[in-house]
Amino acid sequence: MSATPQIMLDLETLGNKPGSVIVAIGAVKFGGGKILDSFYERVDAESCVNLGLHMDVSTVLWWMKQDDDARKEITQPGGKLAEVLMRFSIWVDALDAEVWGNGASFDNVLLSDAYDRARMRRPWKYYNDRCYRTVKSLHPDVPMMRGGTHHNALDDAKSQANHLMTMLQAKDPVTKKTP
Repeated sequence: MSATPQIMLDLETLGNKPGSVIVAIGAVKFGGGKILDSFYERVDAESCVNLGLHMDVSTVLWWMKQDDDARKEITQPGGKLAEVLMRFSIWVDALDAEVWGNGASFDNVLLSDAYDRARMRRPWKYYNDRCYRTVKSLHPDVPMMRGGTHHNALDDAKSQANHLMTMLQAKDPVTKKTP
């Protein structure tokens, strides 16, 4: 991995498209085979709606079927979206950070949209968006060891970062060589 700061981002949301309500932001800084720092905050859904974000009924119904611990976590009080975004920006602390999300069209895109709606600058450059899901599809032989509560933004970010670090040390699926 490069010396560029690496961040794994995970959001819990009430929709799956840009403009969706965000109810939790979890992220970890990682490198050298370990988690270096973490960020986690719940977000007040009403503050998201006040900025024009919306909820998707099918996603709300999906949440109702999830594990009690995950569901209870996202219903706890959270901070106003703009304040949480400001704290996240301070935590990122590096415009050259590479920010990994689980899907080319999900975490990074939804969080970028939230920054736009809050009229705030995103704390990473667009060309530093990275897709964990793509790397995962290239290494189906590398199992993920999930820790904590599934669908808790911080626990998912930690699990994904650890999995990514393991995959990046695995043999290249094309050349069959270790990097």
